[in-house]
Amino acid sequence: MSGFDLLGLGIDPDTPACSRAGCRAAAAHSVVWRNPKIHAEDRRKIWLACDEHVDYLREFLASRGFPVEVRAGVDDGSAS
Repeated sequence: MSGFDLLGLGIDPDTPACSRAGCRAAAAHSVVWRNPKIHAEDRRKIWLACDEHVDYLREFLASRGFPVEVRAGVDDGSAS
């Protein structure tokens, strides 16, 4: 942690956090996905996930028929 405490909430802006609503845990996975109805074949979106929420986020997207891939670590999408 950088020592910077955003608004006293214990959030470090230098540490990527999980994308699950309400979760402030450090991200450990990248959930890479796209909505084929609106995104071109080469377009990818990335949600970050902690260990606790990686399966939830993957299933949330897969249940909607979106192509989804989980990658270990925090990914900026440049390797897509």
